[in-house]
Amino acid sequence: MDPRARPYRSVLYIPGSKPRALEKAKTLPVDAVIFDLEDAVSVDEKPNARATLAQALEAGGFGARMKIVRINGLDTEWGREDAMAAAKMDCDAILLPKVNAPEDLDALAEITGDIPLWAMMETPRGMLNAAAIAAHPKLQGMVMGTNDLAKELQTRFRPDRLPMMTGLGLCLLAAKAEGLVIVDGVYNAFKDVEGLAAECAQGRDMGFDGKTLIHPAQVEVANGAFAPTEREIDTSRRQIAAFEEAQAAGQGVAVVDGRIVENLHVVTAREILAKADAIAALSA
Repeated sequence: MDPRARPYRSVLYIPGSKPRALEKAKTLPVDAVIFDLEDAVSVDEKPNARATLAQALEAGGFGARMKIVRINGLDTEWGREDAMAAAKMDCDAILLPKVNAPEDLDALAEITGDIPLWAMMETPRGMLNAAAIAAHPKLQGMVMGTNDLAKELQTRFRPDRLPMMTGLGLCLLAAKAEGLVIVDGVYNAFKDVEGLAAECAQGRDMGFDGKTLIHPAQVEVANGAFAPTEREIDTSRRQIAAFEEAQAAGQGVAVVDGRIVENLHVVTAREILAKADAIAALSA
């Protein structure tokens, strides 16, 4: 599947220490799962969580869902063993928390080899170094850690996330410049459907590929928000057809719904249709 087309609408955190939750993940319509060995696992459970997660991944059954393992930081007493264990697991990528600089990814790659890496972007220094982090050769995706970022910035909660905009924007620019996947941070009030929908809409408008989630009840909203709408699909098809017709007539632009359609619009239209096809394939 084309990496740009692969859906990441819903990226659900699942504790690596909870067998029932791991089993439940196999039945949820999520595009990706972050199997968490960090925040979702208590200190006394961390060693056992590695074994529990390894066993669950070996058993399989997660289908086409992207399987990402979040380890503890390498500056903790569990990080190195997590990395060594994750490198042997049946996962698609390893997620490193609190990435401050490319050197943090270098240190992980020395342990994990050729496995693709993802970076949690959740510190002020990480925001300032986002471009250099995104350029790391083994990095494939970024995850916004907005709870930790808010803590570090000492911000107050605002529905418009104004205090976050600089950090979110820097990471978006960095990810898009390097062709990486980037998913938005979590929405903590998992019973607040309207608030989640508003934040998903904001993230989609900004350019995020999807949203990280903390509860299965949030999946449907995220999937809907980050999928192409029927209107977008219809417009894309008509833009492509009109542009191809214009080219056949020796013209460089077309007009659809009173708007100019150039080659750049057609590129976007084809990406929208590819994303819609990929979502349909995952749902089949």
